[in-house]
Amino acid sequence: MKACYYISSMVRPESIRKNKWQVAPVIPPVVSNKLDQYHPILGQILYNRGLTEPAEVQAFLDGRYLKEIDPFLLAGMEQAVERICRAVEDEELIVVYGDFDADGVTATVLLTEALRGLGVDRRLIRPYIPDRVDEGYGLNTGAIEKIKEYGAGLIITVDCGIRSVAEVDYVNQLGMDIIVTDHHSMGAKLPPAAAVVNPKREDSAYPDRMLAGVGIAYKLAQALYAVMPERAALDLDSLMDLVAVGTVADLAPLHDENRLLVIDGLKVLNQLQRPGINALASVSGLKRGAITAQSIGFVLGPRINAAGRLEHAYSAARLLAANNDMTARQLANELNTLNRQRQQLTAELGDIAEEMVDPQDEIIIAYDERFQSGLVGLVASRLAEKNYRPAIIIEKGEAVSRGSCRSIPEFHITDALDQTADLLVRHGGHAQAAGFTVRNENLEAFTAKMRELAEETLSGQELEPSIEIDAEIDLAEIDWALHENLAMLEPTGQGNPAPVFLSRNVAVMYQRAVGQSGSHLQLRLAPMTGSGLGRPIQAIAFRQGAWADMLPDTIDVIYTLGVNEWNGQRDLQLMVIDIQPASD
Repeated sequence: MKACYYISSMVRPESIRKNKWQVAPVIPPVVSNKLDQYHPILGQILYNRGLTEPAEVQAFLDGRYLKEIDPFLLAGMEQAVERICRAVEDEELIVVYGDFDADGVTATVLLTEALRGLGVDRRLIRPYIPDRVDEGYGLNTGAIEKIKEYGAGLIITVDCGIRSVAEVDYVNQLGMDIIVTDHHSMGAKLPPAAAVVNPKREDSAYPDRMLAGVGIAYKLAQALYAVMPERAALDLDSLMDLVAVGTVADLAPLHDENRLLVIDGLKVLNQLQRPGINALASVSGLKRGAITAQSIGFVLGPRINAAGRLEHAYSAARLLAANNDMTARQLANELNTLNRQRQQLTAELGDIAEEMVDPQDEIIIAYDERFQSGLVGLVASRLAEKNYRPAIIIEKGEAVSRGSCRSIPEFHITDALDQTADLLVRHGGHAQAAGFTVRNENLEAFTAKMRELAEETLSGQELEPSIEIDAEIDLAEIDWALHENLAMLEPTGQGNPAPVFLSRNVAVMYQRAVGQSGSHLQLRLAPMTGSGLGRPIQAIAFRQGAWADMLPDTIDVIYTLGVNEWNGQRDLQLMVIDIQPASD
């Protein structure tokens, strides 16, 4: 890639990080000629995504490049289905054990509804979501003992359990069976469950390793309905809205099968047939037929997550499972209120954390009794993004503490946690996001070890965030035709990001700080032409309000293209990512 560096002659606000801009290589003529039926800018973006042949491009845009994959290719699926079928036939009590985030909640509701859709008595299918504060993430012995008291014969985990070797062994000791379905990174050995379904298993023939927890729950439902068609009283397509919400909210990459699942899920989601989704869309201002992956990521997902962060995730699960509008409206309002509280508390705790750390350290670590376990991940994200360092924020409890980690590509956080496993009660996650529980007597040793690992890996590296730019274009090329062509790339998100553009020598016609405490920047920009200024366009730069009244007359700007709707009017709008003074 070509890297573009811009040195500012003006003072850059300290609150705004300096980024390295990297513009993708221009599409070669031999490829652009093959894609000449598409808008040239769309062709460039497709090339950036590694799509160069007309057939694969059309298949990608149509969302049919991957047909539904046989769920029995997942290692452990046959054993899981056999054990569940036996439980259904013997009328055993089955507990679906989930997680308190949006992926875990949607997976819990989906599998609960799917099992009941097999004609099983509702009382024989029971969901269980642990309390974030009292129980923490994943399986725990207290919950297992409660479930034993329920009289359960079988536990099915969704979105958790892959590293819970001791807890699964405890289930076995109590005379119950357990099936683990999870998508998190594998531990040193599989838990001793009746079946373990995880696409990341080395012996799995499944071609897509990046399904979300809800995606795996859906594949399990598919397999069950395939072997028990005579019992099926539910159309599995009706559950696809849950798959879309959980997949996008969990930041699963939107390519391969996830892309197909989300495309199909958005079709169901936009019908708003589920009372809970309908109510949540209503309180958050979303309209039927206009819900996108971005709507899930920035509107629905945070509200669903807010329940588990501040109270109990059962509120979100009850909302998604609600079968009447009155209950749904009540629960949607509760989640909307919790989300506002979550935003305020996250900002307050973020300020506290920033005062406790040195942003130049290889890894940012802070622990305090004031931190809340439901918000430590958000605070860690804020610090990791702002400082481009791995960040660990820990809620210090009386005897044990719970932490959340967010990292950067240069530092695999779960691998690091694996190297401190002897100091932890439990841990798990992905390359750039993870969580753990640690006893307080091990807290100092743990933080010291993590600092040592980060220094070994990151010391001497230039830790500079870079912005990947799809194309450099003239601002005058922005119009509704381009917007409609870019819409063919939807759903965009993790792994298939919204296209990012660079426009140079853009005139700043208007600038002012907006939002709470003037934290955002509102702009009106225009292209420079030989005869003056071209057609202006509105722009918004979130968390860049510090630039207000400091910008020169012309700038270079990086942005994505969005739409602003206000009082029934729709206008194109630039979503500004970064700003530098004009390079020419």
